[in-house]
Amino acid sequence: MNILFDPHEKEPPKLGLIVLQVLILILFCVFALRFWFLQVHRGQEYARLSRENQFRQESVLAPRGLICTRDGQLIASNDPAYALGLIREDCPDEEATLRAVSSWLNIPSQQLITKYKKMRNKVKPFRPCILMPNLNFSQVAKIETHALRWPGLEVLVRSRRHYAYGPLFSHVLGYVAEANDTELEANPELVLGDHIGKLGLEKFFEDRLRGTKGSLEVEVDATGRHMEEQTVNSPQAGTRLTLALDFHLQALVNELMQDKEGVVVVMDADSGQIYALVSAPTYDTNKFAGGISSKEWKSLSDNPKHPLLNRATQSMYPPGSVFKLLVAGSGLAEHMLNPKETVDCTGSLPLGDRVFHCWKREGHGSMNLQEALAQSCDVFFYRLGMRLGVDRISSFCSKAGFGKPSGIDLPHEKSGLIPTKEWKLKRFSEPWQKGEDLNLAIGQGYTLVTPLQVARYIAALINGGRLLKPQLLKDARPKSQGSLPLTLEDMFVLKEAMIHAVNSPFGTCWSVRIPGVVVGAKTGTAQVARLTEALRAMKDEEIPYLLRDHAWMAGFGETNEKRFVVVAMVEHGIHGGSGAGPIVKAIVQHIFKDPQIQQTIPVLH
Repeated sequence: MNILFDPHEKEPPKLGLIVLQVLILILFCVFALRFWFLQVHRGQEYARLSRENQFRQESVLAPRGLICTRDGQLIASNDPAYALGLIREDCPDEEATLRAVSSWLNIPSQQLITKYKKMRNKVKPFRPCILMPNLNFSQVAKIETHALRWPGLEVLVRSRRHYAYGPLFSHVLGYVAEANDTELEANPELVLGDHIGKLGLEKFFEDRLRGTKGSLEVEVDATGRHMEEQTVNSPQAGTRLTLALDFHLQALVNELMQDKEGVVVVMDADSGQIYALVSAPTYDTNKFAGGISSKEWKSLSDNPKHPLLNRATQSMYPPGSVFKLLVAGSGLAEHMLNPKETVDCTGSLPLGDRVFHCWKREGHGSMNLQEALAQSCDVFFYRLGMRLGVDRISSFCSKAGFGKPSGIDLPHEKSGLIPTKEWKLKRFSEPWQKGEDLNLAIGQGYTLVTPLQVARYIAALINGGRLLKPQLLKDARPKSQGSLPLTLEDMFVLKEAMIHAVNSPFGTCWSVRIPGVVVGAKTGTAQVARLTEALRAMKDEEIPYLLRDHAWMAGFGETNEKRFVVVAMVEHGIHGGSGAGPIVKAIVQHIFKDPQIQQTIPVLH
């Protein structure tokens, strides 16, 4: 039997061979493209990542800008401080490490673990998560003794803000503290653990004071220990600020306000520079810079005297009789007041079924404008207020800078309140009453002002009408914010009335006269509670403290070379002359005998 062999019957299918060859070619191309992508296109990036297994980029905090007074006294600087950080990438057992730290520093372990878990996801694994922001020397020594056996722990050298005279400049400087979540989200340049300004100039000039961070390239070993460091970018220190404040004057004002609550503003009338600004009581800003405890925070926040409140910018007060300077200005501006015309003060003024009393029950007799301001006659201004009406007075006050912030370089400044008919109708759904014109005319009722607004107005009366921005920086140029709607003659009339209040034996400011210095002033006694017959019958010392009137004195002192405005407001000081007057007099005496405060009046165009 012959078996025939046909070679064509056993040949593999040609189509299958082609498909196999194509698949192999495609696979080869894929590998070739992948190799090109990894080694050529992404080669530099992966080389960098490889280096970063050995080298790390670390930020270097910039020194915060220094702050000093106009006479060169350093009041805000930076001290070295130590913090303990944990780098997750280098730590094989986080909880065991935290328990060890707890035993070294005598901190409850659960408290430390809870704090760490709260922060760990906000920090990249290769960056330190701050466990303790402020370590003393003994704590640093103890950590360094054990740290070699606990990879991931790192003692960081940082700077901590130091205020050489903590309470003395507390409300001007404010303080720095660790940035919270909201602040971190708002500023991508910040990372967890960074400190920023929270109040005062520290907050207002945060961008200038913070500076620019630098960076280091750090070589680390397998346990994350630093071997070598190389600076990539040097940090740029924050800007140094020189304040307009005078150190010795600020210290004097602070001493004068001890055991009191209130505000004092001292302003150069021709430049707007603030030479002293004190809100009392004060607090120690260093407690915040070093990390304040919950107990300390509670004692400050719950204090009924509110030491954290900057009364210069965040408190608004009824102005009392200081407001008569504005009512008089309104009458002159509207040509509805002749400075020589007289009003007979009998001690009261009836209106409808009410009687409005003058502070001097027996009356002042015949009063012109100068005498009415000097002796603070209420009846004179009752009648002037009725003639002008609320809207004319409010319009003048607005042009004089009231009812709006002064623009000082401090955060959270309040605007005060100058009422109008429209405001009352909107606020209370009630029409304005005629009797409210009388209350407005003597600075009572709804009217609220800040001491800075009063200081700016007094400065404008004696500098030719320029409303100047209150300046806290020495190198800041005078900045006009408007002009008083008064003629030079009108301003002279008001200025002379203030001088008469000091030089006249019957003036309410008689006690602040100073030989050789031209001094003018206006007192104010602002009610904080409705005046009842029971309160009228009490002696000053018998009135409950919180029901006592606020005491104002707004004044100025001038010689041929300099002019300064001084405004003092003492909460519950009862009378302007006795409660605020001695403060104003001591400040003016200091200014005009202190050789450190010498400034020629600048010529402004």
